[in-house]
Amino acid sequence: MSPTGPDRLFIDGSHGEGGGQILRTAVSLSAATGRPIRIEKIRAGRAKPGLAAQHLTAIRAAATIVGADVTGDTLGSATLEFQPGGAPVAGTYRVDVAEAREGGSAGAASLVLQTVALPLALAEGESTVTVMGGTHVPWSPPYDFLQDVWLATLRRLGLNASARLDAWGFYPAGDGEITLQIAGAPSGSAALLEPLPATDRGRLTGISGRAVAANLPSHIAQRMADRAEALLRPLGVPVRINTERVRAVSPGAWIFLKPDYEAGCAGFGGHGRRGKPAEEVAEDAVAELMAHHQSGAVLDRHLSDQILLPLAFADGPSEFTSAAVTRHLETNAWAIGQFGIAKIDIERAPDGTGHVMIFPLR
Repeated sequence: MSPTGPDRLFIDGSHGEGGGQILRTAVSLSAATGRPIRIEKIRAGRAKPGLAAQHLTAIRAAATIVGADVTGDTLGSATLEFQPGGAPVAGTYRVDVAEAREGGSAGAASLVLQTVALPLALAEGESTVTVMGGTHVPWSPPYDFLQDVWLATLRRLGLNASARLDAWGFYPAGDGEITLQIAGAPSGSAALLEPLPATDRGRLTGISGRAVAANLPSHIAQRMADRAEALLRPLGVPVRINTERVRAVSPGAWIFLKPDYEAGCAGFGGHGRRGKPAEEVAEDAVAELMAHHQSGAVLDRHLSDQILLPLAFADGPSEFTSAAVTRHLETNAWAIGQFGIAKIDIERAPDGTGHVMIFPLR
């Protein structure tokens, strides 16, 4: 790698919540803008700091798309240098999180896809990216959220993208598979997205979802669905939760609930684990949904921070209300601000909800 130049951006990976989001945002923006970066103190706020398998996979996938020169891309590394070799190139890509660590990994496929989505949206032509790894694992967006909430919002902004679940992947083995299809920019286009005005979610018209049992008796999925429907009945709207029994390398239980507002977008899930009753899994998801509903916000607490990066490339200011001002939201806003591509203002209300405004500077 060439010596540090005047355009190289130094990023403190310990800032704010000090997790992997700073890394993913920085690498995605470096690939999208062509600006080389050096990140230090990577994931300093975590019990096991440094790069894990899913981070290495995201870095290497982004590097392939832009022909980047990378140093520090090893397990446990606290420092990374990433220098793009050119503009993002559309194409067909396939990566496996398990290859980044001996013995495999259930690292989140969705986080890898979110890292490369923006650079590929700026590339000329269509792309297909398949990622093998965990598809429904804790502390990451599950496939359902990726497709029905995050990508649904991006489609609302004018980005033609969709995902397909090819195999279920639960902890600890992972070995699931998600394929992302994304239409890049037409030749000569700036590929700017439409702004997001989201301050009024409108009326709740219903709740949809699915309860899934992988390599487990079908009654587990039915018990999750029944418990969720009973708890949601007082809302007075139709509730439709499909039940499924699926195959996976590791057994797992999962429920996903999506409140259907006239203009809002949100999704909530519950993960099963050994010894945890199916009813409690449903109660976890319902509790998150009810908290969001009572907040009056348009976007849920997770979508609020995950949508910031695309909105930094919108063709005009965006604003939305968030169910919570989380450290993830504040940290991601800071990371985007380091690149000077957008100004992000976050106002926290006394009840913890937030009002967010994004002003692209392009």
